[in-house]
Amino acid sequence: MAKISTIDLHQLTQDIKRWGQELGFQQVAISDVDLGEHEQHLENWLSNQYHGEMDYMERHGTKRSRPNELEPGTLSVITVRMDYLPENIHTISILKQKDKAYISRYALGRDYHKLIRKRLTKLAKTIESAIGPFGHRAFVDSAPVLEKALAEKSGLGWIGKNSLLLNKQAGSWYFLGELFVDLSLPTDPPVKNHCGSCRSCLDKCPTQAIVSPYQVDSRRCISYLTIELKNAIPEEFRKSMGNRVFGCDDCQLVCPWNRFANDTQENDFHPRHELDNQDLLALFLWDETTFLSNTEGSAIRRIGYERWQRNLAIGLGNAPFSPQIVDALERKRDSVSDMVKEHIDWALHQHSLNLSQDV
Repeated sequence: MAKISTIDLHQLTQDIKRWGQELGFQQVAISDVDLGEHEQHLENWLSNQYHGEMDYMERHGTKRSRPNELEPGTLSVITVRMDYLPENIHTISILKQKDKAYISRYALGRDYHKLIRKRLTKLAKTIESAIGPFGHRAFVDSAPVLEKALAEKSGLGWIGKNSLLLNKQAGSWYFLGELFVDLSLPTDPPVKNHCGSCRSCLDKCPTQAIVSPYQVDSRRCISYLTIELKNAIPEEFRKSMGNRVFGCDDCQLVCPWNRFANDTQENDFHPRHELDNQDLLALFLWDETTFLSNTEGSAIRRIGYERWQRNLAIGLGNAPFSPQIVDALERKRDSVSDMVKEHIDWALHQHSLNLSQDV
């Protein structure tokens, strides 16, 4: 542990923010570890079963909301954010082209977890070179951490009605990361909530997953359905999914504050394999080897090939009728798991309905 008595903590805090920005973070701030209000919000959310199959959200007791229990000795948390939206990216236009695959913008490039964790580790080493050894641990959406709560407390933004962190100068198209430290650093003040009377995210959610301001029922959320849910997607949500095959950005797309979002400076977050403009059918025709090759180092790989096919089958069921789509669905039907077969059958049924209506 560093010798606190010999350190100018105010100067160190300013240095940390400068070092963080030099490492590519757009903003660096400091939070304390008191998350009592957010702990109650989490408990209420869990009691409503809004976490669905995400059992990990209720594990670890209070470690998620009490940083010094997760990492003993933690006195402050250095919070960071990094923009991820590529410039000139197709977004609304892809959603409107029903034969295209819409993939959440955060997942188009390289998986952010390792990149940001490496930068946080470099930040810790820079601090250590200045003050000597100290206790620290980096987190990037990888452990029981209330990252949005910590970011809100540190003033990086406010948690909006869609449950995402919003920033007046940057919207919400950014990743968050945390560095737990055993230094009692001067904290930054939180910012005011600027959602006001706006209801855009609630009104425009395709599946009405934002059941009330600041409350998201994950069981209805397309991001949850396409990424977290391991089994069949409930039929009631399939039409509403449209061509969204990995995640959903609708509540960000309609948020007025995202008019101020900034393009990413990280080349690793730029689209790979033209995933920002791919046909649903082309992706559905990938075999597992191609899927694994084209998703190496990508957040998409975590759902696996089976769920990838499941999601694409729904997208194809919602696409305009074409003989090529029907042929591809029929040809793949006998070589897939029962779960995927269920979604292929649903898609084929949608096309049979569309065809009968056109006759």
